Amino acid sequence: MSSRKPIRINAFNMNCVGHIHHGLWSHPRDRSGDYRSLAYWTELAQLLERGLFDALFLADILGAYDVFEGSIRLTAEEAVQLPVNDPFMPVSAMAAVTRHLGFGLTANLSHEPPYLLTRRLSTLDHLTEGRIGWNVVTGYLDSAARAMGQEGLARHDERYDRAEDYLALTYRLWEGSWEDDAVPRDRERRVFSDPTRIHPVAHEGPFYRCNGYHLCEPSPQRSPVIYQAGSSRRGRQFAARHAEAVFISGQDRVAAARFVAELRRDAAHVGRDPADIKVFPGISVVVDGTRRLAEAKYRDYARYASPEAGLAHFSSSLGVDLSRFALDEPIDVGHGNAIQSAATSANGSGMTRRKLLESLQLGSRYPVLVGNAADIADALESWIDEADVDGFNLTRIVTPESYADFIEFVVPELQRRGRYRTSYEEGTLRHKLFGRGDRLPIYHPAAASRR
Repeated sequence: MSSRKPIRINAFNMNCVGHIHHGLWSHPRDRSGDYRSLAYWTELAQLLERGLFDALFLADILGAYDVFEGSIRLTAEEAVQLPVNDPFMPVSAMAAVTRHLGFGLTANLSHEPPYLLTRRLSTLDHLTEGRIGWNVVTGYLDSAARAMGQEGLARHDERYDRAEDYLALTYRLWEGSWEDDAVPRDRERRVFSDPTRIHPVAHEGPFYRCNGYHLCEPSPQRSPVIYQAGSSRRGRQFAARHAEAVFISGQDRVAAARFVAELRRDAAHVGRDPADIKVFPGISVVVDGTRRLAEAKYRDYARYASPEAGLAHFSSSLGVDLSRFALDEPIDVGHGNAIQSAATSANGSGMTRRKLLESLQLGSRYPVLVGNAADIADALESWIDEADVDGFNLTRIVTPESYADFIEFVVPELQRRGRYRTSYEEGTLRHKLFGRGDRLPIYHPAAASRR
């Protein structure tokens, strides 16, 4: 491996048909409609492990995109993250047919009790032998809050205040309830677990209370790898304290470099090593043996994409019904209560529906790299070297073709340049990412909960 920073790749996916690039479910080679099949997931996991990917990152939402036109008409017709199944369910099967691939799982803490979520994640960390990460999200859909019996979504910064309390409790359960030697499994003494080394957690926080024992013995990583995807100022502050991997989207290299520098500075300010946070921009790749073939493939994909469906998705990201604006009317989305970073990027940019639709040629506003293997490798290297990011969340355009093409064309080129692993390291997901063992470091906030 080169002394330069290696490039890490996660497959960005979701347990649904339409994830990021909307309308591509209609492409004749796309298999996303098979998402209900276990074989779909096990074959995908095996493909990604052959490509030496770091992890399969599974996004998730609760609720439905019902902001555009005030309905789910377009959302349902184009399968815009609806229907959507639970991201946790396929993981055990995928882990059984792989040995190294990690799994980043999204769980919305606004609607998931911490006592139950800690058990689910510990269980999967055991079953995968330490390959689990948790993408901590606070939610951004009013429809989810209403579905959970609430009047509406809590305010943006309050959601992060709740997240701070939530993580404080989960750390106490994962890190402090069971001591390392609490499970001797001593048949002769008939002591499977030592009750003197298992401790109840008494937590009285501003949002959450708990008085009980964590139900699982310590898993390989105890706390899963902490992923986070908020790019607002409050989200960045939260990431600086807690996150080990941060996902960013919809930014160019200059904006990404500025965000990464601020994030690493904030991490150092709270006593963490800035290198303890890996940053992954979302990116899309259309690659083939020649640039001409790749460009033809892009045009073929674009024939099946739905810019309007992408607009429906973006409406819910903003919390603003974009259908009410005329084609060339300037769009002012205000400050909103959904994804603040999306609103910030939209305001002041001279955005109109026409410009948005032009930017949604593949049904998404994600950056798309098109070219041969050398073109793609050049672009990825420039992101790594200029923006100080650590890798990429590779979206699917046509599945599994997008991942298979990347593995066939780009991975060998990156390996030739010394920027991509040629085999997996042994160990847990955390150890593979940082090379310093299975557990969170002592200067992470979770360490304060240890005995």
